[in-house]
Amino acid sequence: MYLALLTLPLITFVCISLFGRLIGPRGTIVLSLVSSISCCLISFAIFYEVALCRCPCQITYASYFHSGLFDANWGFLFDTLTAVMCVVVTLISCLVVLYSCSYMIEDPHFIRFISYLKLFTVAMLMLVTADNYIQLFVGWEGVGLASFLLISFWFTRLQASKAAIQAMLLNRVGDIALALGIICLFFCYKTTSYQVLFTCVVDFYNLAPLQIAGYISQWTLLDFSCVLLFIGAMGKSGQFGLHAWLPNAMNAPTPVSALLHAATMVTAGVFLLARTSPLLEFAPYATVIIAVIGAITTIFAGTIGLVQNDFKSIIAYSTCSQLGYMITICGLSNYNVGIFHLFNHAFFKALLFLTAGAVIHALANEQDVRKFAGLQQVLIFSYTALLIGTLALVGTPFLTGFYSKDVILELAYAKYSVAAHFSYLLTCFSVFTTSYYSFRLLFLCFHTNINYTLPNSSSLKTTDSKLLLNPKISFLSHKLKQKNNLAYNSKYTNIYKQYANAADADWVMGIVLFILAIGSVYAGWFFKPMFIGLGSDFWNNSIFIKPNNGVMIEAEFLPQVVKLLPLILTILGGFVAYFFTIIWVSGAYRIASQYFFNVYLFLNQRWFYDKLLNEIIAYNGYKIGFDFNKIFDKGLLELLPMFGKGLPKFLKSVYIKLGTTQSGLIYHYATIMIIAAMCGLTMLCFTDNVLFIDFRIFVLMVACLLII
Repeated sequence: MYLALLTLPLITFVCISLFGRLIGPRGTIVLSLVSSISCCLISFAIFYEVALCRCPCQITYASYFHSGLFDANWGFLFDTLTAVMCVVVTLISCLVVLYSCSYMIEDPHFIRFISYLKLFTVAMLMLVTADNYIQLFVGWEGVGLASFLLISFWFTRLQASKAAIQAMLLNRVGDIALALGIICLFFCYKTTSYQVLFTCVVDFYNLAPLQIAGYISQWTLLDFSCVLLFIGAMGKSGQFGLHAWLPNAMNAPTPVSALLHAATMVTAGVFLLARTSPLLEFAPYATVIIAVIGAITTIFAGTIGLVQNDFKSIIAYSTCSQLGYMITICGLSNYNVGIFHLFNHAFFKALLFLTAGAVIHALANEQDVRKFAGLQQVLIFSYTALLIGTLALVGTPFLTGFYSKDVILELAYAKYSVAAHFSYLLTCFSVFTTSYYSFRLLFLCFHTNINYTLPNSSSLKTTDSKLLLNPKISFLSHKLKQKNNLAYNSKYTNIYKQYANAADADWVMGIVLFILAIGSVYAGWFFKPMFIGLGSDFWNNSIFIKPNNGVMIEAEFLPQVVKLLPLILTILGGFVAYFFTIIWVSGAYRIASQYFFNVYLFLNQRWFYDKLLNEIIAYNGYKIGFDFNKIFDKGLLELLPMFGKGLPKFLKSVYIKLGTTQSGLIYHYATIMIIAAMCGLTMLCFTDNVLFIDFRIFVLMVACLLII
């Protein structure tokens, strides 16, 4: 059963890739749905057996490779952390595949799309079930490959190809850091196995202190290794510095965005930190860096989301901000809360993205929210789903996001350290920004009045009176007038193409949205006692926290003002969004353009991070390389007098002389072989780490050479 969890999607991927054209779209749908549902049921069974019945399982399948002390096995570890991640990955993947069967069915490359989704699932499952860092790295690279293929799925679109390349390049930085971190761990502990490594670190965490400029620092090699591992997590989870690929990945199809942001790629970094918790607990400097970077990411993404106008980009920046919450709480040594927020986040973030896909699909792929209005009467089901997802995202009481998001803030306040207080201040402000841009998105799409006219709208022909929209009044007022049989002035009878063709989600997409809406409402309430309840031993040894970490108890006795502050900030953000979106629209533009233009420009340009990266770092890097090539490669080395007429001509003459040794005569080759053998034996003879070699061998070799 355990191995079937990985082999089923792998076999499905191979079959669809090889025989997809033969079985056609219908066969692809049947095969992918059967595989996805089966994997989902298997993950539920594993969750029951491993997490609830407390029967962890480790399977060593084969030896990956063996070289000296380095032994890497191909094995799988199924503990509570793995079981939870398997449920998240398989459930969201199953729902995304079902959604795609309706959303992407008309795409000519639908079969290829489904095969890529299965590859994504296989890679993520391999990552979360690995029992050593080598196999985790294999799954890590597989997730990166699958994300590249899916982001560039519409490869004929220039922006999609650029986004895929950017995602691959930025993740290369994190991947290299992760590989170096694994190498450092092996250098220090001579193993990459979780079980052995986590056992050794308790007694040898002070091993190998780093020396900087001859002085022994307080940093150990373990701190340095954990920082490298965290840089790898930064790349996958889109943290500040390596985040630029995450918003641009919205050029992928919407189901890809839902899968990537809710259950697979971006959650891989959080999983890595939770899996590495036994190491991070003994690396205090690394945890401070993790907490600070996570807090900066929350405020960075939250402020940029305030001024975004693309439907999917707003949700993407909310993902980046929520990932900052997870990373921050992991840096504060509460990994179970981070995984709990990841679990809750998967439901409402998948709901938001898939609802966005339904709305965009209904409005002819329009994504600019400034062009949306009055949709609450056209797309009623999508409006309800987006409302539930938004309320869960902002942390409305008794919805899923409330049970984990507020706990993160309370724990940050209760932990007495500079990094914790810094994180608390930034995350509190991020609560306000999250509420503002979430409700702004909701109001712009569904509650504002229609205030524009599409080009060529008069050429459209329809007699459906419910789609005759008055550009001066709201859709609801229009419906009321229509019921009273009021005549319309001819100048108000423009029919907009989007609204004329708008249709709510069909029954397939509706089922998916309904399931995710149920999870967005009840998942946090149901799983909170199990995941983060006081005295709960649900995680067993899959997550390690030092016994003296009593911040969970202290968080229960905080002042009431601290507990109510997130709710107050959420209400304030919603009210400000309503005021500037519905009541005083012109005032918002006037304030932004006249009084806070520089602030608006700073946020709209993403803190000028892209300008810094492209025009300062990249440009100067290319310039330094060009100058070095001009001065040294094509300048100094070609003019050195010691090489006669320059290094290139000197090397050319050497090549010509060496070429004359290729005479084709056997005794020439034999002479060269004997000389090389004598040189090699001489080196071995004067090496202490080899066996004694009789000197008479050299006499015999010299005699043979003289005879030849």
